[in-house]
Amino acid sequence: MEISQKMLFTGSLFMFLAVILGAIASHYLEQIISLESILSFEVGVRYMVYHALALLILSGKEFHSKQSKRFVFRMFTYGIVLFSGSIFLLSFKTMLPFPVSWMGPITPIGGGLLILGWGLSAWSFFKKP
Repeated sequence: MEISQKMLFTGSLFMFLAVILGAIASHYLEQIISLESILSFEVGVRYMVYHALALLILSGKEFHSKQSKRFVFRMFTYGIVLFSGSIFLLSFKTMLPFPVSWMGPITPIGGGLLILGWGLSAWSFFKKP
């Protein structure tokens, strides 16, 4: 599968998940977790939406090189999983039968990958003739 198709598929999949998770957050979570945890959960959903849309939009753009586009795709994908995924798990930390506090440092790593993806994207468009 070509990188643009992977970006379209992955962006669509993340949007699909974000809509489901957003609906769960607005209709169900208030019954089981604190308001503070719901607000954190919504941050994870919001950033998933932002970067899923970015994947969908950037899939149709020409980058400086295929390697740059592939790298941006990976940074956004890993960044979404680490950033949003860790926030989702941490939102349920009081309900889980195992400790997840060790995941706290994973959230900024995911954020760093998203920042790296945006930086390389900007650089690639700057370098493109």
